[in-house]
Amino acid sequence: QVQPVESGGGLVQAGGSLRLSCAASGRTFSSYAMGWFRQAPGKEREFVAAISWNGGNTRYADSVKGRFTISRDNAKNTVYLQMNSLKPEDTAVYYCALDRSGMSWPNAIRYLEIWGQGTLVTVSS
Repeated sequence: QVQPVESGGGLVQAGGSLRLSCAASGRTFSSYAMGWFRQAPGKEREFVAAISWNGGNTRYADSVKGRFTISRDNAKNTVYLQMNSLKPEDTAVYYCALDRSGMSWPNAIRYLEIWGQGTLVTVSS
């Protein structure tokens, strides 16, 4: 099974920015919706953002709307999450997700499954 490579996590001060990447090789996933989830210590995993197969549609959790931007480059088989104005409550392990069902948008969001191993984002106050 193809596993993506997630990168871009790290330690940043509140108000700072990070860009996460999720890149896959060996197979193209350009036909599928993708997204990001996160799990903070002691909390349940939660949806962060999703993007349709061609990048024409996006959706965000209310908690990140206006601060985070999801995008994709199908030529590079990569999805990104640009995170600005980070807050301590954004601290979490961020996971790349993939919709393998091929459902149309926005139904595809419901079928997103965690795909990557996660990358840790820590925001200090």
